[in-house]
Amino acid sequence: MFCLNKAAAAALAGALAGALVGGCSKEAPPPPKPAPQVTVTTVTPQTIPYVMSFVAQTESSRQVDIVARISGYLDKIAYREGELVQEGQLLFELDPKPFRAQLDAAKGELRSQQARLATARANLDRIRPLAKMDAVSRADLDKAQGDFDSARAGVFAAQAKVNEQELNLGYTTIESPVTGLASRSSQRQGAYINATSESAKLTYVAALDPIWVNFSVSQNQTTKMKDQVEKGQIVAPPNLDFEVEVVLSDGAVYPHKGRISFSDPSFSQETGSFLVRAVLPNPDKALRPGMFVTARLHGATRPNAIVLPQLAVQQGSNGHLVYVVKPDGNAEVRPVVVGDYQGDKDIVVLTGLQAGDRVVVDGALRVTPGQPVKIVEAKK
Repeated sequence: MFCLNKAAAAALAGALAGALVGGCSKEAPPPPKPAPQVTVTTVTPQTIPYVMSFVAQTESSRQVDIVARISGYLDKIAYREGELVQEGQLLFELDPKPFRAQLDAAKGELRSQQARLATARANLDRIRPLAKMDAVSRADLDKAQGDFDSARAGVFAAQAKVNEQELNLGYTTIESPVTGLASRSSQRQGAYINATSESAKLTYVAALDPIWVNFSVSQNQTTKMKDQVEKGQIVAPPNLDFEVEVVLSDGAVYPHKGRISFSDPSFSQETGSFLVRAVLPNPDKALRPGMFVTARLHGATRPNAIVLPQLAVQQGSNGHLVYVVKPDGNAEVRPVVVGDYQGDKDIVVLTGLQAGDRVVVDGALRVTPGQPVKIVEAKK
């Protein structure tokens, strides 16, 4: 049996006590993470413009085919192909010599008939008084009257022939009926033009001011618009008098605006859409027929609309969502249905939010649903 001295016993007791204390102790929990800082926007419904956009194409408001009305040889092409021509400007000239000769012949026939009429009138004037005195027979009077009526009809027919030949001679010079762009000539100088064949079509002139802008509205778009108007989500302008704005292919906005002038009453059986036409002034001739543009219809409004920055709306696996800060300071996920973009940075939220909701704009990636957040002011 061994014995410990007092010093050893005290050391052993201290070691045992330390071991017991160490064996019963637990690790201290880590300090809680600070709430993430976020900026929010408070939902405030407002009335905003509702703009509809359509792919459109320009068209001349008056495109006229230039067609020869008479047959003959093409003497002259009097315009620069592809250039702007003025109303009444000479475009083509056919050889006028045959038509001048025909006009001269018609005038000669007219003079002959006029002389015949003068003779018949003089003869009738002599016979009438003789007939009253029974100096000539009734048959003589009837013959004189017939000759006079025949000569008068002959003058009328000869005058009509003169008028016809004057028209034909006038048709040898072909002028532009409108101010616009003249296309290339389909015939060359010296070619024979047959007025009853395809060669009679010489070119066309397309008026540029005003210009038409055509676009199609599908049946689905029409139904959707009607449904939103009936629900009060969209307010259309009075009498559907939309203002039409055109955006060019490079994104530039055309400076002149127009109005809708025509809407097809029926849907196309091929496309299920109907044609809408707008008329725009084009004084600078910047728009040419056949250009593809975007037509924007202004005038409708969306009342009580909720507009959020695009940064606040996230794309989830089941659709769009936002983070809303509840009154207790915790964040929750809120699924939403979005509509059109508003400007370059905002988007319209159709359902899922209401007035007064505080939506996280900046810092959404640091938010944990059900956990508190710290709202700070947005950095300027």
